[in-house]
Amino acid sequence: MWNKHHAITGYLFLGLACLLILYHEHVKINNLHIPSSLQTFNMIFLSIVIEAIPFVLIGVFIAGTIQVFVTEEHLKRVIPKSKWLAVVMSCFVGALFPACECGIVPIVRRLIAKGVPLFAGVGFLLTGPLINPIVVFSTYMAFGEDSKMAFLRMSLGFVIALVIAAICLLFKTNQLKQTKESMYANNETAIAKPPIGQRFKAMVEHTIDEFFSMGKFLIIGATLAALVQTYVSTKSILGIGEGILASTLVMMGLAFLLSLCSEADAFIAASFRHLFPETSLLGFLLYGPMLDLKNTFMMLAVFKFRFVLVLILLITTVVLATLVMIHPWL
Repeated sequence: MWNKHHAITGYLFLGLACLLILYHEHVKINNLHIPSSLQTFNMIFLSIVIEAIPFVLIGVFIAGTIQVFVTEEHLKRVIPKSKWLAVVMSCFVGALFPACECGIVPIVRRLIAKGVPLFAGVGFLLTGPLINPIVVFSTYMAFGEDSKMAFLRMSLGFVIALVIAAICLLFKTNQLKQTKESMYANNETAIAKPPIGQRFKAMVEHTIDEFFSMGKFLIIGATLAALVQTYVSTKSILGIGEGILASTLVMMGLAFLLSLCSEADAFIAASFRHLFPETSLLGFLLYGPMLDLKNTFMMLAVFKFRFVLVLILLITTVVLATLVMIHPWL
């Protein structure tokens, strides 16, 4: 439910954070020694949040637009009646949609709440952050303008998303958490369309509600990711990976813990190419956009816990199995 006081409080905190980010070099606290590890944590935390917030804002804006201006009838006309065609279409649309793994979550929640089948929502959820044009181009540039890794990331990611979305055909459609906000939003769609001015106002209200709903889980995920990057040695993690299976699992785990934005993770993956084979690097590139600390917490806020757990197991298993199978040909 729209709460003006919560929104004002949120804007004040957001404004304060922006001021600290912009003018932190001018802030001096006398006689106060801040440990270097805490400064590192602060820098990593802020970089993750600042990197993710623009995409979250885009995502919640689109979610608010869907809530107010897109009806169930619109979606029924667009989505194919065949479940298999709906799976394929959702993956194709996601592949063309430039969204981060954080920004895609609120969009998928609104789409499913509006009547999009769960399996189609999952296809969109997985392909959007993984193989959209911006991600493909950044991968191409990160690996020295070599199209091989960009092509493998795009093609394998699409196939993996298709497989996982198809498996989700077995799940019941209703896997969203039922909250007071979602009940309120669903009831709004049943009444007659209000004037255009009121609809724009409702869109803004839904967008702000969605932002603060998703924002707190983004903060939790970013905090944990920053803690891991600050206090867990990357060398100790990399030292575990010996053999193709272990090294791929290590790179997948690293992608999950680092919680990098999918538009930039290829540059980090490229820095490991002298240490790990291409299969392991693909594990990093495929797994991170589908699943990391940030979007895990955001998905837990949207979907039922059991479904999120099964989805985590599905993504991990399918990605790992696919990479192990194709390794001899790489």
